[in-house]
Amino acid sequence: MGVYVLRQNTWGVFMKSKEEILEEVYNLAFKYEAEIGSCPQCVLAALMETLDIGDTNTIKAVDAMAGGAALSTEGTCGALIGGLAAISSIVGRSYDNFKAGEQKRRVFQYSKKLYDKFIEEYGSPVCKDVQQKIFGRTFKLLDQKEYQEFEKAGAHVDKCPSVSGNTARWAAEIILDDLQK
Repeated sequence: MGVYVLRQNTWGVFMKSKEEILEEVYNLAFKYEAEIGSCPQCVLAALMETLDIGDTNTIKAVDAMAGGAALSTEGTCGALIGGLAAISSIVGRSYDNFKAGEQKRRVFQYSKKLYDKFIEEYGSPVCKDVQQKIFGRTFKLLDQKEYQEFEKAGAHVDKCPSVSGNTARWAAEIILDDLQK
């Protein structure tokens, strides 16, 4: 299993087991989604704070992706976007390599692992399909009445927080198992 050095400062080195890290990242993403919202930001914030991945500009950049892009529910689940953005921030193509036209990119072998795990659990990457799976129905998040029903159904009590927590945990596991080598 191994122990991971997470941070070092003048007082010493902070080390945790893989399971402790995965539990922490799950709990942070769950908490943020329950209390603050914006699933892609919640996943990224949990990974940034736990594994020092990404930065505040990356978190800001994914905000519009919440609720399947602009709360439309028609696009990819924001939690999945947050996890993919975290992986991409480590192995994605840099701006310089993009400008140079580099085509060989390993980001896809790692991001596909997260995508496949998400599909295995929720059946689809699409926000409204994930809603169907976890709520038994879909909601139009931009409609005030439906949004209130969404909240009454437990959207930010346990439903969406568990999706964010699971996705953050899976992304962290991929990062610890595959990308730390």
